[in-house]
Amino acid sequence: MSNCAIVGINWGDEGKGRMVDLLTENFDLVVRYQGGGNAGHTVINDQGKFALHLLPSGIFRKGVVNVLGNGVALDPENLLKEIEELQSKGVAVTPENLKISDRASLLLPWHRDLDELEEQRLADKKFGSTKQGIAPFYSDKYQKKTVLAGELLYPDRLKTHLADLMEWKNLILTRVYNAPAYTMERLEQWVNNFANKLKPYLCDTGALLAQAQSQGKSILFEAQLGSLRDLDYGIHPYTTSSNTTAAYAPIGSGCPSVKIPQVLGVVKAYSTCVGEGPFTCELFGDEAEALRQAGQEYGAKTGRPRRVGPMDIVATRYGVEVQGATELALTKLDVLSGFDKIRVCTHYLVDGQQTERFPFPAALDAAKPVYTTLPGWNCDISKVRSWEDLPKAAQDYVLFIEREIGCPVRYISVGPERESIVIRQL
Repeated sequence: MSNCAIVGINWGDEGKGRMVDLLTENFDLVVRYQGGGNAGHTVINDQGKFALHLLPSGIFRKGVVNVLGNGVALDPENLLKEIEELQSKGVAVTPENLKISDRASLLLPWHRDLDELEEQRLADKKFGSTKQGIAPFYSDKYQKKTVLAGELLYPDRLKTHLADLMEWKNLILTRVYNAPAYTMERLEQWVNNFANKLKPYLCDTGALLAQAQSQGKSILFEAQLGSLRDLDYGIHPYTTSSNTTAAYAPIGSGCPSVKIPQVLGVVKAYSTCVGEGPFTCELFGDEAEALRQAGQEYGAKTGRPRRVGPMDIVATRYGVEVQGATELALTKLDVLSGFDKIRVCTHYLVDGQQTERFPFPAALDAAKPVYTTLPGWNCDISKVRSWEDLPKAAQDYVLFIEREIGCPVRYISVGPERESIVIRQL
């Protein structure tokens, strides 16, 4: 099978992890190429239920090599916790099936401190950070003030580098935020307790992926979050601090020459959003709570109730465009089974004008949704495994979305389990 990227089309939390877990049987390697531990990919399979934050979702498939690329915010503390949790449940995580780029930068303890301190300073203007240190980390990375994971193999250089960074970082912590300064003793203890334990997993992942390409092996690229959280193309400034697009996969994986002919965009059958920022189709009150409860919409990392709303065609069409999606996976269609009527947002009203185009971020606050109502199917579809067995109203709903977005829907999930899937022959 050719290389493929699995990406989020909307605000994140679309169900990418369950799609990676499903499709990994067709691939030799799975690569996380951006983001950090600030979001969760929920996977339910024959080994149990898991919420992954840094580990690639292919970790459950025997024989698959999982890679954390150089574009990832490598948090040793949380990654080790995640590895140990999976190992305690019988999932093999070893240097044979997990490879970490020696060019990935380490997310250091002060990144989380600064994330929380800045959210406190912003107060009611906060961005809705998960406080996992992601924005401070990427800020430091682009200032060339991070430590590469490979430096763990050069302890003398590492110590000198950390001392230089600490001097600079303490100025910010103490003078800007009036927070305690770091000491070398504290940093060295952190390195020994967490970072050094990752050394067996480190390798030149660029060479690994280049060799895999030359041997004709297939690579699956796993993105974090979605199009509307992309640093450049999302709802600025309420975005993440990395590029969530398929186009970034070759750079963030460590193999810039890799070709990715297939891009599978994942989108929910309705809209959800974790965090702050404009969300044109947001529902409130009892209507929102009914949808939230039906879909169990709570953040995998934070447990926060997700904001919910109807399917947003305008945002989804834009997300497909940004990702260059070649086909779609529509997740959680079963959640809509209990609704008599299902609304879909087909247009926005912006300054009194109806539009199909997703607006510039500054115009989103004033955008109003324009809805079309479709009939529901009022029956349980969680046991359906073929397109022909879906109720006609459910088929019509999928076909309506496909037609409006202009991208074929190949996969339809009707439950969280690996096998709860309908695969259309296109």
